[in-house]
Amino acid sequence: MVSENAQPAFVLVRPQMGENIGASARAMLNFGLEQMRVVGPRDGWPSEAAFAMASGAGRVLDAAQLSDDLAGALEDRTFTFATTARPRDLTKTVYTPEQAMKEARVRIALGQKVAVMFGPERAGLENADIAQANAIISVPVNPEYASLNLAQCVLLCAYEWMRATSEAEPVVDVLAGTEMANGQEIEHLAKHYEERMEEAGFFYPEHKIESMKVNLRNMWSRMPLTRADVQMLHGMMRQIVRWKDRS
Repeated sequence: MVSENAQPAFVLVRPQMGENIGASARAMLNFGLEQMRVVGPRDGWPSEAAFAMASGAGRVLDAAQLSDDLAGALEDRTFTFATTARPRDLTKTVYTPEQAMKEARVRIALGQKVAVMFGPERAGLENADIAQANAIISVPVNPEYASLNLAQCVLLCAYEWMRATSEAEPVVDVLAGTEMANGQEIEHLAKHYEERMEEAGFFYPEHKIESMKVNLRNMWSRMPLTRADVQMLHGMMRQIVRWKDRS
């Protein structure tokens, strides 16, 4: 179990459906979060529907703290975010989920205890709830349809938490068991194609031959070729030449 002080607590305020609580638990555990707090669930607690939906994330629900009111759920927190998709007449700093989770990471590293509040499915958090938060998380959504499912909102914030705290690269090239071609291999491939295409009369007219060869070389250098790619391209050209000779 992850220490409760090493990550934010996700606080579900008056959730209406056990299925959404369970789906929220799954979303949290997908991204390494295990500190759930449940405030005044409409259908009582524990919830069979929540555990059924949680599947392998039942341990998040097993450890969830139940509170009768929001003040009790936040009593040990030193900084709290409130999620909302609607504009509010409250003077608070508004973060995107990405920036909020970066801020949470910094505050937790400084020893603070952070919470993120999520409102009930039908109408979200009330102003009285948000007034107990230090800042707001506003998800940039379609203004014509700004309603987010509870578990969807939890997943968005949980994903941004993992992004803020992991070393995962945003782009990874999977080489599928091979290596990138080196300069010598690319040069050999370029000469092979240049020679065969010259024999086929591709470079024409005379005054464009040099620029066409430069463009061809430039094309090879731009392509992220693996050794397997180079071998296949050599084989393709050899087969084309053999087919022409047979014809």
